[in-house]
Amino acid sequence: MIRAEFALSQPAVSQHLRVLRENGFASVRAERARRFYAVDPTSLSEVDVWLDRFRGFWDQRLDALGTELARGRRASRSRAGQRPDTRTDVGEADPPVEGT
Repeated sequence: MIRAEFALSQPAVSQHLRVLRENGFASVRAERARRFYAVDPTSLSEVDVWLDRFRGFWDQRLDALGTELARGRRASRSRAGQRPDTRTDVGEADPPVEGT
């Protein structure tokens, strides 16, 4: 199931689970030949608190990146709808509209 969904081999999954377990993010319980893992929400909330210091810094920059990407998409769409010989510069002013 994990291999198909995430394209990870069983040894890779085992290695990731071992790292999570050794660092206190997960616990394991054995039942016969199977191992059952559980996430420790306390450890994850500690990480969340630590990451919170950086969210304000990145949120603003990621929002600005999103704005610039949207502008680029709009510019690409508007250029795609025009004749090939017209405006190619992104910073060029819009041509005057007739009747104004």
